[in-house]
Amino acid sequence: MSNFTNSPLATLTRYNTAKINGSGNYTREITKITIHHTAGVITSQNLLDWGFSSSCGASWNYGIGNDGIIHQMVEEKNRAWTTGSPTNDYQAITIEVSNSSTGGDWAVGDKAYTALINLCTDICKRNGIAKLVHDGTPNGSLTRHNMFAATGCPGKYLQDRFGAICDEVNKRLATSAPPPAPPPTNTIYRVQLGAFSVRANAERLAAELKSKGYTDAFVV
Repeated sequence: MSNFTNSPLATLTRYNTAKINGSGNYTREITKITIHHTAGVITSQNLLDWGFSSSCGASWNYGIGNDGIIHQMVEEKNRAWTTGSPTNDYQAITIEVSNSSTGGDWAVGDKAYTALINLCTDICKRNGIAKLVHDGTPNGSLTRHNMFAATGCPGKYLQDRFGAICDEVNKRLATSAPPPAPPPTNTIYRVQLGAFSVRANAERLAAELKSKGYTDAFVV
């Protein structure tokens, strides 16, 4: 199971326990991220405040304002009610992203977009999502609201960039992966001659092992 930590990138936090809709904690590991747009231009603080209003019937794990500030409204250990799909939301961390203009392609500004990439990378790292995949179906690890409901969310601007989001996040995940373990050193490795019909083959294996760090490899 996931460790259910929260992102240190969220500089505004106000947990809305009333809007986890009694769904309780996750029963499966966090394996997905679902990106939404707000269908409007809004700051992170105002978006967070709206999430607590009686006129808002939804909740989300993280929100990003047009100012690029990230807030958290529902802890990762709890399911936010965002896509209308319990199957998706039990597995996904959901993110609301402000637009930079209304209508048209529902553009997203550079500050919000950069914050989104940073947040997606952080979520993947902490929850062991090795690769972010958008394959156009709910089976991918990056999903969209309009996969589960008749809606224009996440807007054309973001949806057209889902592939680019995956590419950038995956590039960061690859460069931050721990380096491979160094080869063993000062390790005695005896190559038994009896396992080979030709001594030259045994000696060839011993030489190969030495090149990999087994400095005391020799034929016996």
